[in-house]
Amino acid sequence: MLVWFVATSVVLVAIVFRSPAIDYRTVVLGALLPLVEAALGGPRLLHSVVGAVGILGVVMLATRNRRLVRRRALGVPIGLMCHLVLDGSFTRVDSFWWPVSGLSFAPGQIPEISHLGVSLFLELVGVGVAIWAYRLFDLRDPAKRQRLLQDGRLDLPTWRELGPAQGPDPGSADGLARRRFEAPDLAVGR
Repeated sequence: MLVWFVATSVVLVAIVFRSPAIDYRTVVLGALLPLVEAALGGPRLLHSVVGAVGILGVVMLATRNRRLVRRRALGVPIGLMCHLVLDGSFTRVDSFWWPVSGLSFAPGQIPEISHLGVSLFLELVGVGVAIWAYRLFDLRDPAKRQRLLQDGRLDLPTWRELGPAQGPDPGSADGLARRRFEAPDLAVGR
């Protein structure tokens, strides 16, 4: 139940935000944090949208006027929100909408344990995602691996590096919009 959350959260955040400034170590921390609730006997604050938004609010308030610290700390609530999507917490109204759905915590174990067969399958899918991400972010390069481990940074591939099979079709609306916003080549004599 670890690889699915780690690999998929990192890939989702990298693809959606496309920001080289995100500290992916904190995204991983946020994605794994709700698993602590297994020791508490069931879903609590970290499996609710109110908990995720509350942690986001705390991060925003605690890091006012400290952009670098904020940029790093924002990975925790982002990873936490990824976890809520990836484990299907949103399908359990009593835990996802706590305390709006009622003040008592949801009965039963956390979703990762309550649907263990599905979780084991997703763990295998996570291994596949991790292998793909290893290649996508070129983590074979020791310098890039070291940068990820020390600074939490990934070198994100461009659409051109992804190739036509994975990037937008240049003739599609998405491809045209991307070309419109790319800086033109102003080199003289080309």
